Amino acid sequence: MADEKRNDGKRVLVVGASRGLGEAVVEEYARRGARVIGTARSDGGTPLHRFAGAAGGAVEVERVDIADRGELDALAERLQGRSFDLLFVVAGISLAPRGAIAADIDDADFALMMQTNALGAIRAVEALGPLVEPEGTIAVMSSGQGSIAGNRSGGFEVYRATKAALNQLMRSYAARHEGDRRALLLLAPGWVRTDMGGDGAPFSIADSIPALVDTIEAQSGIAGLRYLDRHGETVPW
Repeated sequence: MADEKRNDGKRVLVVGASRGLGEAVVEEYARRGARVIGTARSDGGTPLHRFAGAAGGAVEVERVDIADRGELDALAERLQGRSFDLLFVVAGISLAPRGAIAADIDDADFALMMQTNALGAIRAVEALGPLVEPEGTIAVMSSGQGSIAGNRSGGFEVYRATKAALNQLMRSYAARHEGDRRALLLLAPGWVRTDMGGDGAPFSIADSIPALVDTIEAQSGIAGLRYLDRHGETVPW
């Protein structure tokens, strides 16, 4: 691997890494030489746990459900005294099919999606952000579907709404932290074939995650909030 693709010694915390894109981010950073903590909602049996078990100590697993504020606070307490170059909040769920109309979704499913994808994600940033180095990076997995300007086809109505809400919350976070030297990133990985993305998605994890990690690394040390796709191109708000 070329030197520019190495991240030896980088300290990375990935929230929401039990499977899918989050677990792939853990694998990619570990492959590049980083020391990674990934979180899962369960105590075992996930792809993250299996990968960590074979990673020779380079990957640790912590348990947290970002929909539970108490669990986030407990995780922050357990990690006190440690610091990270990158916090990447990846956790997200989708409980409605592509063509579902927002007005028809079950109330509890809507609440859980919004609580996890928007409120839980920003609470993770608030709780764990203080552990990130002054010139480190705080990244959150958004989606191109969170772009209001880019919504020309409809579909995924509630998922879009949760990601648009997340984007707005991160803009407010950035405004409250004006002058912060850390890079703040909202990232759109593309529509990727995972359990959540489905078999019809056009991109594989290999198409998305290495490029996404390259983009994160290219933004390191550049202060301020940016909404970017996996290739580092600006996504319209």
